[in-house]
Amino acid sequence: MSLITVGTMAFDAIETPFGKVDKIVGGSATYVAYAASQFIKPVQQISIIGYDFPEAEITHLQSLGVQTEGVEIVKDKKSFFWSGKYHLDMNSRDTLITDLNVLEDFDPKVPDSYQGTEFLMLGNLMPKIQLSVIDQLKTNPKLIVVDTMNFWMDIALDDLKLVLKKADVLLVNDAEARQLSGEVSLVKAARKIMEMGPAYLIIKKGEHGALLFHQNQVFFAPALPLEEVFDPTGAGDTFAGGFIGYLAKTKDISFSNMKTAIIVGSAMASFCVEKFGPERLKEITKEQIDERISQFVQLVNFDIDLV
Repeated sequence: MSLITVGTMAFDAIETPFGKVDKIVGGSATYVAYAASQFIKPVQQISIIGYDFPEAEITHLQSLGVQTEGVEIVKDKKSFFWSGKYHLDMNSRDTLITDLNVLEDFDPKVPDSYQGTEFLMLGNLMPKIQLSVIDQLKTNPKLIVVDTMNFWMDIALDDLKLVLKKADVLLVNDAEARQLSGEVSLVKAARKIMEMGPAYLIIKKGEHGALLFHQNQVFFAPALPLEEVFDPTGAGDTFAGGFIGYLAKTKDISFSNMKTAIIVGSAMASFCVEKFGPERLKEITKEQIDERISQFVQLVNFDIDLV
């Protein structure tokens, strides 16, 4: 059983009300790999990096069962760089710098050794790139999970709709769901988006949890109230990694198991925000993950006697 993840491996500069880092490893594929590798090996990475990406980071990922044959290294360019500043509520942020660098040349190639994968996680990238990866696979994956954002809805909606026809699960936030569907009600929005292709829709609501839709079924997973949130960067990608990693481990893509996978993803995301970048994800243990998942279960578990 294997999982392909496609996305960025990059550097971030982050400022929050609780601190600041000038340069730290980030990128959607990085966060997905750290989270998913807790549940499934190998994680087969497809990305692009420059000469400046630390070799120690690659080695560490490899030690966790992440295969990097699909990571292209451009020796005369820098890695993708993003800089942002979060507001006090930690839900909104301002992008200060976006240097595409190697990302301008990203034309992913699926290595032969990756063929036959059953699970595919397509990070938030240009829809044409997402389509290219799907089209290169010689066998259809058991599950294709797609992340996207409002930017692609603005400039590449036709391509995005082609991706959605091939997606099994779509990940968006509530504002993106409303934009894509043209509906204010998230229930109506979900119905309209699922008509575009995905059998399942996950609407992320940040500190307010996540909604899972499938046909006429809906499931809500709360976010764990945390005493300290240092950096929300990568939390959505960590959620996605935990979600698809758990599904790949259990080989069960039923609605019932996806509900569990959402709790697992939420638990992983709750670790991510405790330190800058993926630093917290590098140190957590299986015992800590199990304990955090138990906390989520207690959060939603209750007994009631109807009188």
